[in-house]
Amino acid sequence: MTEALSQGKHDNEIELIIGNSNSNFSGVTSTMLQVLPHQQKHMNLRVMGKHHLPDASLAISFWQVAKMCRKPLSNGKFRVFQARRVDEMIQALLLKYLFRSKIKIVFSSAAQRKRAGFTKWLTERMDAVIAMCKASASYLHCEPDAIIYHGIDVKAYQPAKDKEAQWQSLNLLPEKVDKNKRGIAILGRVRKQKGVHLFVEGCINVLAKYPDYTAVVVGTISSSNEEFVNELKAQIDAAGLSERIVFAGEQKFSDIPKIFSALSLVAALSDNEGFGLTILEAMSCEAAVLASEAGAWPEVVRQGVDGYVVPTNDVQAVSEKLELMLSDDEKLIAMGKTGRQRIVEHYTVEREAKELCDFFRSLMSS
Repeated sequence: MTEALSQGKHDNEIELIIGNSNSNFSGVTSTMLQVLPHQQKHMNLRVMGKHHLPDASLAISFWQVAKMCRKPLSNGKFRVFQARRVDEMIQALLLKYLFRSKIKIVFSSAAQRKRAGFTKWLTERMDAVIAMCKASASYLHCEPDAIIYHGIDVKAYQPAKDKEAQWQSLNLLPEKVDKNKRGIAILGRVRKQKGVHLFVEGCINVLAKYPDYTAVVVGTISSSNEEFVNELKAQIDAAGLSERIVFAGEQKFSDIPKIFSALSLVAALSDNEGFGLTILEAMSCEAAVLASEAGAWPEVVRQGVDGYVVPTNDVQAVSEKLELMLSDDEKLIAMGKTGRQRIVEHYTVEREAKELCDFFRSLMSS
């Protein structure tokens, strides 16, 4: 046992253990890290796995958990193990049944896909299951014990005081490209599954009518997707819009909130998503949104109020809604403002952390 863990004043009273089994930085990792500091305000916790932790003192090993959880807390209650992945469910079950750990296991599910038989078997052995939205709940083969929506840090994702000035200050585009007055974008890994082609084709169809706007595609282009991107660039060149629709490449993670704050419209057009924080982050920055019927987006975006939701893989619907949104600057600005208000009222990370910890405490005492 590490010195920090063995000597910590409250270490014997750790209430929550959070799985962190994936060394790759994924969307699951990102959501875990965002809510983690806010969960700390409500519960004494440790993270089983050191991957990507900003504070190494929070890390705890499997063997440390096994030793610590031989006995319940001093008040007789069991600790909670929060698993977000299949291998974390396996780890928790090994702790509970092989090492006789006094824990309650909670599986948090955001995925929107049919589960394999083994995953269903694991899920049935959880003490509780949380879905992160109604859509993810519908893919579970059993009713979840709670639905707790993800949230974001609305202090980190704030609108710029002057979006046009912020847009002009960004270094997203080549110097030869005129940024025009306003920016619209799609952000994320550049591939077909993310609907990048729908955004590009929609912009090709409508941008010529709206010279105040420049469209950017922000995200990593892997070698396997270079041909896909080159085909899109050829379509853009053929339409004479090579300076109006630009691939900006990967940007620093720390710069993403600044980019969001400068945008007037953000599109997210994936075939499928687990939850999809992109739309929440955009709305928090007062960007109007155009989203596909994936992830939690149909549950978050109010049609015609914060933006629009369109069917997946429907370029005509994307083009029609882009036309509608870009044709009315005042309406576009109003959508951004109502979107920010919706996030502040319903989708903050502080709210997510409190609801999670309240649920965990109810399970500990059951």
